[in-house]
Amino acid sequence: RMAAAERTFSDVKEIILSAHKDTVAEDKVGFYNNWANNYEQDVEILDYRAPYLAAECLSAAFPGDRDRAVVLDVACGTGLVASLLQKMGFQNFHGVDGSEGMLRLAHRKGLYQDLKQCILGAQPLPAPAENYDAVLIVGALSVGQVPCSVIRELWQVTKPGGYVCMTTRANASNREYKEELESVLQLMEQTALWSRVTVLEEDLWEKAVSDQESGYIPGVVYLYRK
Repeated sequence: RMAAAERTFSDVKEIILSAHKDTVAEDKVGFYNNWANNYEQDVEILDYRAPYLAAECLSAAFPGDRDRAVVLDVACGTGLVASLLQKMGFQNFHGVDGSEGMLRLAHRKGLYQDLKQCILGAQPLPAPAENYDAVLIVGALSVGQVPCSVIRELWQVTKPGGYVCMTTRANASNREYKEELESVLQLMEQTALWSRVTVLEEDLWEKAVSDQESGYIPGVVYLYRK
């Protein structure tokens, strides 16, 4: 416990910057396996607010019966989003992540009825079509992580009338990815696959880690209804 407690912002900064390097999927998974044990503590040091903002955004818009709603948490990590949603009354969670290390920690929380390992973008999303009342992907949609092609898969596994909640960073290093992501979202809206519920732009997303930035970087939460 002691060793972990001594972690500093500069330790976390080093880790995040190495995560943002554009690497192949296998390296990425190895990175997250290694990070798993310190992950929750590190995102706290980083004041990473995306899980909370996404959970709040979905919760505020969700009209249905939370006891019965089935939620798919994509790139679930250690289960931060499901923990927050459970406090908001949601009960049924399925999770998918590329990292066995992260999934092990998520499993220990006892929140998920089902957890599957999958490298998003490289392998098909292991979930049945039109099965979920809500689907979330928090933090994984960014340059060097999960490709925008995954968005269509999130839509496929959502029930008609269900919700898809996504987040991305809005800082300079992720600008091109964010533009590509938004053009995919808009095209799907124009072709009537879903309708936009909310787009929440947040200035205080997480503490900046790159030398070009200071203070906090911005981010965005997107909520669509199928």
